[in-house]
Amino acid sequence: MATDGRLLRLAPADNVLIVRQALQPGDIVEVEGVTITVPVRLGLGHKLAAAPIAAGDKVVKYGAPIGRATEDIPVGAHVHIHNVVSDYTPTYALPGEEQEL
Repeated sequence: MATDGRLLRLAPADNVLIVRQALQPGDIVEVEGVTITVPVRLGLGHKLAAAPIAAGDKVVKYGAPIGRATEDIPVGAHVHIHNVVSDYTPTYALPGEEQEL
């Protein structure tokens, strides 16, 4: 399936694509054959879902899980801290998160 050249899959098992060139609101991109209108500015290195990712599923980048989806993420959606929780960064290390030790 067609994917825009401004996006890059780093490993075959990845379910996210990496932004290779900043995208602006209103830009049109092909993500695995699906036409997406970019809703917000996405800077270099940001991630888009290459396929639907269900809440609780692993987000895979570089062929390795980097976190879990906190909500359903449709194909082409921005994948970032608003819809993914890290499996590696403890919550007490994140700004605004309080945890008793």
